[in-house]
Amino acid sequence: MHMKKVVVLGGGESGVGAALLAQAKGFDVFLSDKGKLTDAYRTTLQQATIEFEEEKHTESRILDADEVIKSPGIPGSVPLIKALRAQGTPVISEIEFAARYTDARLIGITGSNGKTTTSLLAYHLLKTAGFNVGLAGNIGDSFAEQVLNQSFDYYVLELSSFQLDDLYDTHLDVRVLLNITPDHLDRYNYDFQQYVDSKFRILQNARPDDTFIYFDGSQPVTDQLARQTYPLRQLPVRLDGDLSGEGGYALNGQSTARTGAHVFTIAQADTPLRGPHNAINMLAAVLVAQAVGADNNAIAEGLRTFQNAAHRLEPVGTVNGVQFINDSKATNVDSVFYALSSMDTPTVWIAGGQDKGNDYSQLDELVGQHVKALICLGVDNQKLVAHFGGRVPVIYETQQITDAVAKGLSLAEPGETVLLSPACASFDLFRNYLDRGDQFRTAVARLADTVVTP
Repeated sequence: MHMKKVVVLGGGESGVGAALLAQAKGFDVFLSDKGKLTDAYRTTLQQATIEFEEEKHTESRILDADEVIKSPGIPGSVPLIKALRAQGTPVISEIEFAARYTDARLIGITGSNGKTTTSLLAYHLLKTAGFNVGLAGNIGDSFAEQVLNQSFDYYVLELSSFQLDDLYDTHLDVRVLLNITPDHLDRYNYDFQQYVDSKFRILQNARPDDTFIYFDGSQPVTDQLARQTYPLRQLPVRLDGDLSGEGGYALNGQSTARTGAHVFTIAQADTPLRGPHNAINMLAAVLVAQAVGADNNAIAEGLRTFQNAAHRLEPVGTVNGVQFINDSKATNVDSVFYALSSMDTPTVWIAGGQDKGNDYSQLDELVGQHVKALICLGVDNQKLVAHFGGRVPVIYETQQITDAVAKGLSLAEPGETVLLSPACASFDLFRNYLDRGDQFRTAVARLADTVVTP
């Protein structure tokens, strides 16, 4: 009997997890990574006696597969993937593969911005409420490896558009779509509608008793919904007042979520989440918790004890009364829009890096309201300087994070804020946004040690 051949492309967290699960299910598994594997993942594969290659793709071997599990980081447009699809070989994501082997209820969360916060919060609310729940997808440990080694009843899955692109038969019980703004257009032929369609794959295989939670203030979302009806329970989230039916709304600092007879209300000030975008994220997560049956006390307790992800509006220290905030995960303009709208003091804004075709004009009003100085931290700051030259009183350029932090302190008064919210990718000066945020945190800590408080 021919053992089904599965090839895993990409040897990161999702790929190695998928390889382990495929092996356990009796497949002939081969993992191939064009780059170098980390020592930890290499050791895991060796210990499991899974065959692998690194720093190359042996095409003949890959094209011989019965099914290919592809890392979300590999675009569908690369010749190898096109060749696989042309010959009819299924190319799927780790999420799709792992979902076949679990009966757990799946909660899928997507959106251009806010999905990490909403996923972490939904997971925390369910855990606090006593649910046996896992967290996977674009965050945390591999979904496939958890399906292999854990027995969770629920999974919260953070899903990027790239992961959704390789989902076909997976059924999600609860689906969350926070917003859609232009991002990653280089992966979608610079066609915004293709990106919108990708996000709407969150609604594939919908059943009438599924729940769909979405932000009813995101134009592309509401436009797309208006064009098509989906057969499931819809719970909109709004920022502008009451809802006659079910869903969530925020008004005057109060957030209310309603599903059926279940109504939950909390003041945003009683939670660790700041800014209007986090009111949306919070309401979406609360509606998820309600949809699977968490009670009000558990939800309130979970909101009080929640700690958001690192690098996402993360306070990293106060020096001489100046607060430093690390928002290194803000790699697009829309994320910065959220960050600046959360500022309630005059702000020194540190931005820059590898520009992804940014349009900074949507920030003009907020920059005018909040930003007293702009520090450009990048190899090429031309675009930022050209756009904000006449709009921000002080602009300073540097390629050193320590210099940026020290300059931030000198430009800010006690009670003001220095915000790292780059709007750009980090690869010009840093390994990734985590490295950028970590170096920022370290620089602030060192600065605090050297500054003598007057």
